[in-house]
Amino acid sequence: MSDIEVSRAMAASADELYDMVSDLPRMGEWSPESTGGEWTKGATGPAVGARFKGANANGSKRWTTTAVVEQADRGKAFVFRVTVGPIKVARWSYRFTPGETGTTVTETWVDQRGWLAKKASGSASGVTDRAAHNRSGMENTLAKLAAAAES
Repeated sequence: MSDIEVSRAMAASADELYDMVSDLPRMGEWSPESTGGEWTKGATGPAVGARFKGANANGSKRWTTTAVVEQADRGKAFVFRVTVGPIKVARWSYRFTPGETGTTVTETWVDQRGWLAKKASGSASGVTDRAAHNRSGMENTLAKLAAAAES
């Protein structure tokens, strides 16, 4: 398993940043891979146990995932686990730490794929080094999130 963690200080409130990150259709505005998401199974917003469908793209490759929210604590943490069918993929978290001039957002990715899923995911997503790819994407996501929140 790989764990990647990226943090960035932003001149915005923790509640505002939480609202932005948990607004699934908007995720595509800041993420270079996620093109957005939609709540499913009757869910209408972030809550523990809520499910959503995530849409992703990398070049010409497109795929969807299913996610279940594990923690939805406004202004503190938004955490969800991702699967493709019955196969575990990852656990993502966004944690919000208020400071004197804003909030530090920490995005964490925990790889939960088994060896077979790792082997198959390269051809499905076009990404051969998922850890490096995600670190770059997370840095990009937080930079765009900061720009949007601070504008």
